[in-house]
Amino acid sequence: MRFLAAAALTLPLLALTTSAQAATGPTASVSMGDSYISGEAGRWKGNSVTTSGSRAGTDRAWTGSAYDPARAYGSSYANGCDRSDSAEVRSASGIAQAQINLACSGATTQNVFRASNGGQAYKGEAPQADQLAAVAAANDVKLITLSVGGNDLGFADVIETCVKDYLIWYSYCHDDQQDAVDSRMPAAMAGVGKSIDEIRAVMAGAGYASSSYRIVLQSYPSPIPRGADMRYSESGWSRADTGGCPFWNGDADWARSSLVPQISDELAKVAKAKGVQFLDLRDMLAGREVCSKATKQASSTSAPSATTSEWARFVDAGLSASQGDTRESMHPNYYGQLALGRCLTLLWAKSGDQSCRNTAGQDANGMYLTAR
Repeated sequence: MRFLAAAALTLPLLALTTSAQAATGPTASVSMGDSYISGEAGRWKGNSVTTSGSRAGTDRAWTGSAYDPARAYGSSYANGCDRSDSAEVRSASGIAQAQINLACSGATTQNVFRASNGGQAYKGEAPQADQLAAVAAANDVKLITLSVGGNDLGFADVIETCVKDYLIWYSYCHDDQQDAVDSRMPAAMAGVGKSIDEIRAVMAGAGYASSSYRIVLQSYPSPIPRGADMRYSESGWSRADTGGCPFWNGDADWARSSLVPQISDELAKVAKAKGVQFLDLRDMLAGREVCSKATKQASSTSAPSATTSEWARFVDAGLSASQGDTRESMHPNYYGQLALGRCLTLLWAKSGDQSCRNTAGQDANGMYLTAR
């Protein structure tokens, strides 16, 4: 069983002015933060109950005779940061010459701060702001996209509790977990705000003018739909054993309609207070979530597809053999990450806060923005 893991809004839309330093390297787009931007679950093209071989074509790690997750995650698989080749910063286009992914699966805000200001190394790597200093010196950074705060709020604990309450205790999780999230929210959002301050401090120290680059703070999508949109019955075991979505309708409704919007709204407040652009992703996976009626799993007779497959990784509870790693559960998969990259591509040409959504029946090219 598996459980989880003032560049301001007034910037010109076209070429930005060069930084205060003499830019000697290529222009760069940088991603920082946690698993939702590092590329966790990018190994998977949809989901399938097939547990052998290529898992009905969904497992990009399959070599034909064995599994090599480094095919998707590169050298970052060794320490668990899981920066996939399809991660948002890499699948976005037309932003910069270099795409640099500093995000790491499981990271909290303290893993972003500079070590000199309370930051902590993580998985054998220096705090991300300290890594950014080296990147800023070697490149002409134009965009920094940040996704962080979810681990400060205990996302993995919330999911694990809800899954256990479905499979073992036959009780709801949303009541006590809402209290837990509420108790962590002030410190988590303070950490997000400090992360932005730390990024700015690094960039200023590297000689960048605040108008020469942009910071984007993004929120989180919901990996599961509302209960009424689940394609598996709440009773019986198909929701867990086949669908990989072991959540009661009441808990799914809470996560989709309350928790994810709450977190998005709180992150939007931080973005506004800090004068950075906000990308709202709460509805990015709508209709493409795990177990959504609008999607289907891959099988021996139905290949994975960006137009029909789920765009998030399931919890493979109940399967006869495990697939991949626990930390991949409930994250945007390969298709979802291509969609996130498209959102970022579109955002680059926009000012102001934006929400990104998908178009039913289309692949990542169907993503579109609306002013928030």
